[in-house]
Amino acid sequence: MAQYLKPLPTITPLNQPYWDSLRRHELRMQRCDKCARVWYPPSPLCPRCWSRQFSWTPLSGRGRVSSWVVFHQPYFKGFESEIPYNVAEVELDEGPRLMTNLVGIANHDIRAGMRVEVVYDDVTADLTLARFKPSTS
Repeated sequence: MAQYLKPLPTITPLNQPYWDSLRRHELRMQRCDKCARVWYPPSPLCPRCWSRQFSWTPLSGRGRVSSWVVFHQPYFKGFESEIPYNVAEVELDEGPRLMTNLVGIANHDIRAGMRVEVVYDDVTADLTLARFKPSTS
């Protein structure tokens, strides 16, 4: 595997289950055991009812593009070879929103509301990122 030159996330005890699930090619987020709210980023309590009882729940991996931007200059050296590249906000069907990249689509074809599904990008031996591609269903 080639050396990964882009910034890497900081993995903490609070978000470790999220990153572990991605490495297994699963998308899991916290779901409140009291009110059923699903949220991201990870938190020690539910943002709706403040319960501290939650489970790491598998999600569908499906959602829609709510916003995006296309970068035409590299702010980090590791992105130089990918200019122009997109960064999108995807609203998952279960509610949370993720900042991600869209793959398998030209930047000029991205549209708000476009249906997408998760793909797993094993960027290092220990780190997998959730990216999204246009949905086939």
